[in-house]
Amino acid sequence: MRAIWTGAIGFGLVNIPVKLFSATQGSELDLDMLDKKDHARIRFKRVNEETGKEVAWENIVKGYDYNGKYIVLTDEDFEKASPEKSKIIEINEFVNETDIESIFFEVPYFMEPQKSGEKAYVLLREALKKTGKVGLGSFVMRSKAALCVLKPIENAIILNKIRFAQEIRDVNELNIPGKTTVKPAEMQMATALINQLTGEFNIAKYKDDYSDQLLKLIQAKAKGKKIATPHLRVVHSKTKDLMSQLKASLDVKKKKAS
Repeated sequence: MRAIWTGAIGFGLVNIPVKLFSATQGSELDLDMLDKKDHARIRFKRVNEETGKEVAWENIVKGYDYNGKYIVLTDEDFEKASPEKSKIIEINEFVNETDIESIFFEVPYFMEPQKSGEKAYVLLREALKKTGKVGLGSFVMRSKAALCVLKPIENAIILNKIRFAQEIRDVNELNIPGKTTVKPAEMQMATALINQLTGEFNIAKYKDDYSDQLLKLIQAKAKGKKIATPHLRVVHSKTKDLMSQLKASLDVKKKKAS
């Protein structure tokens, strides 16, 4: 793996030199965009809107429209804005992970210690395990400020970027029902269904089977086979049927278990 960021964790007065690596990879099939007429691949070009000519990556810079005039920014400018945050992931405080709503979590990264920081890395990892806390920090990556959570997983420390509160839209803009009368019998049936479906979390049980099914369809089409289109109709059930649906759900689960 190739490191995407190099810097240090600021743990009090201790600096732990680390490298950041992407912790995820896509499971979807790699699909190309094609011209419908001749199936030639579609390619994107970076074009100067004034001349219409393609621009090479090395000739592209970033700029901010300031009162109608572009102010061009270099890599050095981004670092000058906050040099410490460009190189240091500063742990601001330690919190309970359960206090952070899932909507804030974004992208996970593996953190690897550099040789001079191995001992301090292990110390931080084991201290996080012992206290059950996660480190809440901030840094700058790719010219963008980021909040992050540092959490131990096995022998590694994971950095998970989290969103700022201002990046979350107001849920009150949606037409969502608030207090609605729920009958005690309906609540009892719903909780019984939840309890019946409750188990220990094991992510390994879940696979991206859609990509597998899509690949089978591609292979069938390659052989010239005709694929029948399945008909799926979404049924909008009436509220008065809620009890019977819950009861039927419980009965189905019981039959599968027996």
